[in-house]
Amino acid sequence: MNIRRLHVGLIAVLLALSSSAALAAPGTVTGSVRDSAGVPQVGATVQLLRPDLTVIASVYTDNKGMFTIASVAPGQYALKAMGQSFLPSLREDVRVRTRTVVNLTLNSLYEVMQWLPSEPRSNNAQQDDWKFTLCSPANRPLLRWLEDGPLVVVQDGSGAAPKLKARLIATGQEGTFGESGERISATVEDTPSNSRELLARVDFSPDSAAGMESMLGFRQDLGYAGSVQSVAAVSIHPEMEAGGSDGLDEAGVRTWETMRFGDTLEAEAGSTAVMARFTTNTPNTVVAALPFAQVAWRQGDQSIRYRLATVVPGLTGGADSQAGTYLPAVGVRQGRLTLEHGLHQEIGWERQTDRTGVSVLFFSDVMDNPVIEATGSGEALRGDAGTTAAEWIYDPTSGILHLAAPGYSTTGVMAAFDTRLPGGDLLKLGYMNGDALAVAPRTTLPAVQIAQLLASVRSKRAQAYSISLSGTIEGTGTRWRASYRWQPAETLTPVAAFAANAAEPYLNLHVRQAIHLGHDGRREGQTGFEALLDLRNLLAQGYQPYLLSDGSVVVLAQDQRGVSGGLAFTF
Repeated sequence: MNIRRLHVGLIAVLLALSSSAALAAPGTVTGSVRDSAGVPQVGATVQLLRPDLTVIASVYTDNKGMFTIASVAPGQYALKAMGQSFLPSLREDVRVRTRTVVNLTLNSLYEVMQWLPSEPRSNNAQQDDWKFTLCSPANRPLLRWLEDGPLVVVQDGSGAAPKLKARLIATGQEGTFGESGERISATVEDTPSNSRELLARVDFSPDSAAGMESMLGFRQDLGYAGSVQSVAAVSIHPEMEAGGSDGLDEAGVRTWETMRFGDTLEAEAGSTAVMARFTTNTPNTVVAALPFAQVAWRQGDQSIRYRLATVVPGLTGGADSQAGTYLPAVGVRQGRLTLEHGLHQEIGWERQTDRTGVSVLFFSDVMDNPVIEATGSGEALRGDAGTTAAEWIYDPTSGILHLAAPGYSTTGVMAAFDTRLPGGDLLKLGYMNGDALAVAPRTTLPAVQIAQLLASVRSKRAQAYSISLSGTIEGTGTRWRASYRWQPAETLTPVAAFAANAAEPYLNLHVRQAIHLGHDGRREGQTGFEALLDLRNLLAQGYQPYLLSDGSVVVLAQDQRGVSGGLAFTF
């Protein structure tokens, strides 16, 4: 009996070992490589990659475009195909068992251009088409870099359009602070998983000492509970000077968390840590932590919102990939660097439907070191002849100054209305009432120094009105936005300086035109090239010229006229 039990036990062990060995038996990966027209690609290289994209095996396709990779341990891999005159193709999440068949398609760069943008906007989302085009992560294609460096077309096998993503913009600009001349911007965004997003951008001027800006952002989606986000931004401007100091550097890290409590309550809280200094003969280093928070209670299509902010939004058109969105303006007061900041509190009511939106907000602001701009030329702008300490930051490239004006406090009201017109265009109307900084009339001031001119700046009650219209032209796919915001010409800062997504001062026009390279039936607008045209303060309104004691002229303005145009290339 004992011998029989022993035999039964040995047989069971042998069966278990044989079954486990069978489960772990090596598998085979086979398939074909073709181009988008279905033509087999002979001699194409096919690589089997680990999940970290390191190469395990490499084979070539035969005269029928077929390949076979044998003796592959079961598990999860990626396959990469490469052929002459094609972009590499990457298939992720390949699960290898006994025999796995994977067919790959190689595409040319021209074919890839026709896929963009990759995802259309949902019809029930009430957003500004312009903001969506520039900022929505859902509309940015995907870029993957492998160890050997080439761009890769990523396919998931679901039949959806392949993805790739990077953006290179070359522009020529005039009139804006520190950005005259040629500029190149490169933006890369990656979504490593369904819950994480990565965004990086660098902006610089080639073949010159002009400034560079860059940012790196990361977002972790926590599902229904909310999300956690962090952004690091750096601004380097070696051309800036203030008295005997040169080279202005600014860096900031913004971290915040969004929290949802059921269907009715949402909260957001975070802080921006900022450091600014000159690289040469810096008078001081500015370090500050600037918090912000908001709470919204929703009921149906209506909400009550409270918001606290300390950083004034930059004039970046709401682009979340620009470093200026996350860095406060910098000025100089009595020879020391200062940051523009304050304390903004607002409470208001909003109602949003699929086609219309309306809001009324009441706010209270305390502004410290508000920064205003001026243009001019002459030796007097490189330093204050009447004092030993610098009172402004000067950009000799564009002749624009940053001046730290006196602080002020105000209360006011903001109201906004937007509606989707029958043709699909979006119309926005806005009204703001509050204090803004204003300069003394020119007739009351003789020839002065800049410091004396700054001393005449005072807060003044003012009103502002804005209208914005944006849309897409049928047939051409041209995306455009035109806006006009009026407030008294003598005001140098916005009414309601902390207003989110407010229209830029005076008359502005922004145009994006997709360049179509073929007429083969692909969807409208799916191309990798765009022509860009941005016109700010087109009529040069709000300019206030003053005669300085040395005979030169300085012109104060809320926003300088700026013209930029160029090409964007997504590859």
